[in-house]
Amino acid sequence: MTATRQAEKLSAVLNRQVANWTVLYTKLHHFHWYVKGSEFFTLHAKFEELYTEAAERLDAIAERLLAIGGSPVSTLKESLSLATVDEAAGGESAAQMIGAIIADYAKLVEELGAGIESAQAAGDEATADLFIGQTADLQKTIWMLNAFLGK
Repeated sequence: MTATRQAEKLSAVLNRQVANWTVLYTKLHHFHWYVKGSEFFTLHAKFEELYTEAAERLDAIAERLLAIGGSPVSTLKESLSLATVDEAAGGESAAQMIGAIIADYAKLVEELGAGIESAQAAGDEATADLFIGQTADLQKTIWMLNAFLGK
C-alpha cells in the first residue's frame, strides 16, 4: 500500500473514532439525565465522569487527526453517518444503560486494535500510542462496569 493510501486509511480510522466519541458523548449525557432507580446517585455521577472522559478522548483524537493533516468530522450528521456505535434508544433501564456502554466500549476496543495496526503500518507511532492508551483505559472501564453488574 502506498504511503498516501496508508495516510488516508489512518485518517478514516481516526475520523471513525471522532464520530464514535461524538455519539457516545451525547449518549452518556442521555444516560446521565435519564437514569432512575436505586442506583441513581452512583450512576448519575459515573455517567458524568464517563461523558467528561469522552470529551477528552474526542478532543485528543480530533487534535491528532489535525496534527497529521486530516480533517475531523465536526457535525452531528457526519458523526452519525460514520459512527459504529448507536445513539441511546430512550427508556433504557439502569442495567441496560450499563450494558450498552460495555458493548460500545468493547466495539471501540476492537476498532482501536485495527487502528493500532493502521497507525503502525503508516509509521505513525504517536497515533498507535494514543490508541494503545485508550484501549487500556476502555478495558479497565469495561471490567469495572461488568463488576458493577455482578459479572
